[in-house]
Amino acid sequence: MPDAADSGTRIADLLIRTRAAFRAAGLPTADLDARLLVSEAFGLSSTAVVIEGDRAATADGQTRLADFTRRRLDGEPVGRLLGRREFWGIPFALAPDTLEPRPDTETVVEAALAAFPHRDAPLRFADLGTGTGAIAVAILSERPNAVAVGLDLAPGAVAAAVKNAVSAGVGTRFLGVVGDFSRLPVAGFDFIVSNPPYITSSDMASLDRGVLEYDPALALDGGPDGLVAYRALIPAAFAALKPEGRLIVEIGAGQERDVAALMTRAGFEAVFARRDLAGLDRVIEGRRTTAR
Repeated sequence: MPDAADSGTRIADLLIRTRAAFRAAGLPTADLDARLLVSEAFGLSSTAVVIEGDRAATADGQTRLADFTRRRLDGEPVGRLLGRREFWGIPFALAPDTLEPRPDTETVVEAALAAFPHRDAPLRFADLGTGTGAIAVAILSERPNAVAVGLDLAPGAVAAAVKNAVSAGVGTRFLGVVGDFSRLPVAGFDFIVSNPPYITSSDMASLDRGVLEYDPALALDGGPDGLVAYRALIPAAFAALKPEGRLIVEIGAGQERDVAALMTRAGFEAVFARRDLAGLDRVIEGRRTTAR
């Protein structure tokens, strides 16, 4: 851990010490974590930390870094320390009611863009369990004539999503709504996306400490079999979609058959799985039939 504030300490020295402390603690992304936290502590970009590393470290910056380092070594995720997490190249502010958006979830965005490839199409879609608004805002950033409804049970999440949409420049095309999956406020959507809770209740205790202690259980716990949210959202989505509309949902490991079966039973056709960068089935997509 960095020493107490020292007027003769360079920023580069603190980067080396912080990196060493994180490596010694076995943090999986020790070098990246150190660079991000040193950057934040001294108000510099990651590039400037390297290029301007010979600069003297300010006392205030050293104090901030010492606090960051202590908290990181105690298990607090970097995203929570920074108060934001990047997704699809866009920074998203976090809140206690939101998950940290993760790279695997970008597969949902990719699936939606592939299903509706025309950039200027006037699309209308919903993001169920919107959290930070990451999925919806990412899609809106790529489809300038689209509008989205972001639904979440947690008022704090909806407030965060609205602020993130405004910060990303898509606020006029994003409507945040507090509500649950089974009661969609409007219908006639071209597609619906969701990253619902899918961790089984029995697996919650085995989650990484940074997830278990800092991400909201409401957004993680999918019930005894991890499928409770899917049972609610799939039939509701079917009713709210236009004919030929698409439902695109993220899934957990080993859930592809169960979720695909729920979609098929609800009336969806052309149901298939899409893999993430690790080669794992990450998304299930289905098309609404013209009638039910």
